[in-house]
Amino acid sequence: MKLVKITILSIFIIIVGAISLSYLTTESTMIEKIEENPTAEINQLIEWDSDNLFKVLVDPKDIRVVDGKSIPLKASFALKPELKEIYDEIRILEQEEKALVIIPIFTASAYAPFGFYDYYNGNCGKQCLTTKIITENKLNYNSSANGFKILNLLGYDSISDLELHNNPSILNNYEKIVLLHNEYVSKKMFDAITSHNKIIFLYPNALYAEIEVDINKNEMKLIRGHDYPPGIKNGFNYEIEEKFHDYEYDNTCSDWEFIEFENGYALNCYPEQEIWQNSVLLKTLKEL
Repeated sequence: MKLVKITILSIFIIIVGAISLSYLTTESTMIEKIEENPTAEINQLIEWDSDNLFKVLVDPKDIRVVDGKSIPLKASFALKPELKEIYDEIRILEQEEKALVIIPIFTASAYAPFGFYDYYNGNCGKQCLTTKIITENKLNYNSSANGFKILNLLGYDSISDLELHNNPSILNNYEKIVLLHNEYVSKKMFDAITSHNKIIFLYPNALYAEIEVDINKNEMKLIRGHDYPPGIKNGFNYEIEEKFHDYEYDNTCSDWEFIEFENGYALNCYPEQEIWQNSVLLKTLKEL
C-alpha cells in the first residue's frame, strides 16, 4: 500500500511539473510577443495567418465571422525582420516628407458607452451628448485602431486630436496631415486641418460633426452634426466631406483609390481591415 501511494504521488508530481513547464513556456512566449509589440494587450494572443504583411497577434475572442470570412476585429501588430526591404518602401524615413497622423480619440469617446451613440440609439437622453474623453489605448474599429498602429510602426509622427485642439499650430511643422476616422472634431481643429496645404482622408467621414471640448472636466459635447439638431447632417457644411461621406460603408476596399481634391486626397473606402495587408496602398499613401 505504501508503494502505491508513492507511485501515485510520483505521477502527480510529474503531471504538475509538466503543466508548470507548459505554463512557463506559454508565459515566456507571451512575454516575447509583448516585448516585440508593446502596444499589445496582455491576453492569450495567437498569431493570425503568418502570410500577412505584418505579424498579427489577436485574442481569439476578438475574431469574428463577417460575410463568411473570419477577421480579427482587434489586433496588435509587429514588424517582420525578413520584410525589411518592403518596409523601407512604405515607411517614413527621417530625410523624407514629414507626415502627421491625427489619432481620433474624440471619435473613440463618441462611440464609447454612455456616449453619443447611446443617445442616437435611444438608450439615454441628451445627457449622453456630453461624454468623457477616453485615452488612445481604447481605440477600436470605429476609431481606426488598426490604422493608427500600422502607421505608428511605419514611422509616422502622431498626435491625438485632444493635443491638436490644444495646439493647432503644430500642423505648420508638417508637410502632410493624415486623418484617420476623425469623425468628431472641434472648430479649432477643423479650421487648422482644412487650411493645411495637404490633407489626406485615409478614412472617409472625417470632419463630420462639431464638438465642444472642456479641458478642465476632460469632457466633450456634441454641438452640431450627425442629425443633431434634427436635420443637420454635416456639422461644418464641409463640401469635401460630403463628396466622400458614403465611402465609409465600403470596408472591403476591393477597388480602392485615392481621389484628389483641391488641397489633398481621399481614399474611397474604409481601410481598417486592408491597411495591415496591402503594401501597395501604404506605398501610395507615403508617396502622395
